[in-house]
Amino acid sequence: MRFPCAVAPVLVVFVCLCGSTLAADPPSPRPHIELRAIYGGFPEEILKSGKKLSDYGVNAIFMGSGSLTTERVARLKEQGARVFAEFNSMHEANYLKEHPDAVPVGVSGDAEPPADGWQGVCPTHAGYRSHRMTAFRDTLERFEIDGIWLDYHHAHANWERAVPLLPDTCFCGRCLAQFQKQTGITLEPDPKSAARQLLSEHRAAWVKWRCDVFTDWVREYRSILDRTRPGALLGSFHCPWDLDDFEYALRDKLAIDLKAQAQYLDVFSPMPYHARFGHANDPAWIASQTAWLGMYLGISGAEKPSQLRIWPIVQLSDWGESVPVEQVAAVLDHGSRPPATGVIIFAWGSLRQQPAKIEEMGKFYKAIGSTN
Repeated sequence: MRFPCAVAPVLVVFVCLCGSTLAADPPSPRPHIELRAIYGGFPEEILKSGKKLSDYGVNAIFMGSGSLTTERVARLKEQGARVFAEFNSMHEANYLKEHPDAVPVGVSGDAEPPADGWQGVCPTHAGYRSHRMTAFRDTLERFEIDGIWLDYHHAHANWERAVPLLPDTCFCGRCLAQFQKQTGITLEPDPKSAARQLLSEHRAAWVKWRCDVFTDWVREYRSILDRTRPGALLGSFHCPWDLDDFEYALRDKLAIDLKAQAQYLDVFSPMPYHARFGHANDPAWIASQTAWLGMYLGISGAEKPSQLRIWPIVQLSDWGESVPVEQVAAVLDHGSRPPATGVIIFAWGSLRQQPAKIEEMGKFYKAIGSTN
């Protein structure tokens, strides 16, 4: 991340105050934070203990769309919590078992293997797109949720590690044909030769076309949500990099065009997992990433609730490097600074086994949320 304070005076306070590893004690109310959420499962342990979500300052829960039930949604709403679904967009690997033609093709002309276990899908496969749109609509129709967040909505890759795996894809006949038809650019008939062209003299056109493909998926998701559950929010869990990280990989490799997707989204939820991504001793990195995103998209944190928002999801559970309990307040401090207007913790699935962290989360959430 390269973000000198001098280039963005309006955000100096958000970035230049991030040097301390630990947050001030105690945290003060933050009326700009409308959402204090848990991600990654139904918090049965809290409810069974006889406590309420409000005892921990929690006012929203994010669950995978496959774990939603009518009973769970009702119980959470009885607690006064908003309920959001996480929706797997481009990582439904089971689909490939019966549709091997949906596997992304690499520069060799062969199917690209999973990137360290992460299997993406070709974005132009019409059957897969229809399959995901149907599942998306079904989730919205069946459950009275307050919103739905796209997850893994990017090209085949594994960026959720300190050293990302970013293969170039997809060079299948279907993608090559659509690219040529929609751009008017003629490619060599051999897929390997075409791939070389696309990664050299036609690279700019190729990157733009791929970004447009993924953005068009977001457009369709938006249209389905507006017809099926108007008023619900559409968000996206996405890579927290800035534009030039890893040699412009956000656009060039992952096919994420933030500004293009912004016209269809209500909330961006970057995933600045500081411990996982090589910043275990620097929670301030979280605030620097959200500050950059706010600058890039023109979001200050003072917008009306109906406008585009940033709700980062921050790491409290141990994944890769561990997150010590002493760091919980610092992580939440940096995750809840403007331009963020909400903060989500990752992830209940393992955090439920760490009561000390849960208590620290609750203290912080209650302190910052006492006025809203």
